[in-house]
Amino acid sequence: MPRTIIEKLWDSHVVDQQPRAPALLYIDLHLVHEVTSPQAFQGLRERGLKVRRPDLTIATADHSIPTTDRSLPIVDEIAAKQLAQLRGQLRRIRPSLSRRSQRLQGVVHVIGPELGLTQPA
Repeated sequence: MPRTIIEKLWDSHVVDQQPRAPALLYIDLHLVHEVTSPQAFQGLRERGLKVRRPDLTIATADHSIPTTDRSLPIVDEIAAKQLAQLRGQLRRIRPSLSRRSQRLQGVVHVIGPELGLTQPA
């Protein structure tokens, strides 16, 4: 029976599938940004887990950074805190990510394809 590209991609990433349980998938690239990443990193820390493949984690300042002159200070306190938390998390999992993420600023859903990181399997 023919399968869609989505079905093929899904099947190629299933690590384990138990009856009546969600599939355990291998994620081959993590694109993270400052809004939801702090909670994810905190969840890992609380469970005593580490990022398994930091080399496959790409971070970008996305939602909380000025879209014009990026040398301007971040005046929104929450946005500044989100960006600081992301940089701190990156320093903990892989110091080079923090430096690299400062150059990778943009909409997380756009920079992946623009940089050639997200591609069909």
